Amino acid sequence: MVRVGVWGAGVWGEKHARVYQALPGAELVGVYDRDPARGAEVAARHGTTVCTDPQDLLARCEAVSIAVPTVDHRAATEQALAAGCHVLVEKPMAASVAEADEMLRAAQRARRILQVGQVERFNPALLAARPLVRGPKFIEAHRLAAFQPRSLDIDVVLDLMIHDIDAVLHLTGRPPGAISAVGVAVLSSTVDIANARLEFEDGCVANLTASRVSQERLRRIRFFQADSYLSVDLFARSGEVLRLDRASLPPIRRGALAVEEGEPLTLELDAFLRSLAGEGEGAASGTAGRDALRVAEEVRTAMERRALQWAAG
Repeated sequence: MVRVGVWGAGVWGEKHARVYQALPGAELVGVYDRDPARGAEVAARHGTTVCTDPQDLLARCEAVSIAVPTVDHRAATEQALAAGCHVLVEKPMAASVAEADEMLRAAQRARRILQVGQVERFNPALLAARPLVRGPKFIEAHRLAAFQPRSLDIDVVLDLMIHDIDAVLHLTGRPPGAISAVGVAVLSSTVDIANARLEFEDGCVANLTASRVSQERLRRIRFFQADSYLSVDLFARSGEVLRLDRASLPPIRRGALAVEEGEPLTLELDAFLRSLAGEGEGAASGTAGRDALRVAEEVRTAMERRALQWAAG
């Protein structure tokens, strides 16, 4: 059993605490939040100890989830690694690729595991689709959410689109060669709706749209291939596949994806803990988190170029 703690008791931090408390391979030994009242509330709700400071938490742990604001990811991660803890840090990995690189170096120095909470990888519908994704020609993702006054320290690319960036990189196994993008700030001081076009050297194109000012909730990714079409509803955790079979009449076969039950966060944290014992790949690696962040930065740069075009026009 792994002694685990949670650093940061906001919305996502509390979810980590809840899951760890229920996992048979985990012993939730403490929660820390910079707001003592919030930390005490979450600790009491999930039957664990509220810690007075990060040092108190880290001294109790073998592993820790870090769910603090993005601007604090690097400092918290480096402190946890230096204290001898394995770390799962929430997405986005850091505020910049440069910070992510420093976090990777810190993990190497400490000889500890660093993974990133790209939780959509563990969505059962995407897990079911993964073996069927073979040489996609076109990928289309929509991630739409209503406005909420949280995570406004980062734009919609780092808040939402990075899930689909990671999914595309993970499923294609390669980085894009060219990126164009557009983004608009609507209700906050940062970009709230964005679209990015990722072009790969093999000719595949991924079109990603993310919005946190939508009237509807939608999380869907579709894969168009030479002989099949997959539509994955990440929100409903379901999907369907259409296959071309010229020997049949009609030549299109349609069926539902065989999606297993499971909560993505539970699957992710269980994989993280098992990887500490050498069982499985774990959650997204620190390197994968850094790669997704690099593409996200390139998307943001492309949005800035577009904004300069608007200003010049």
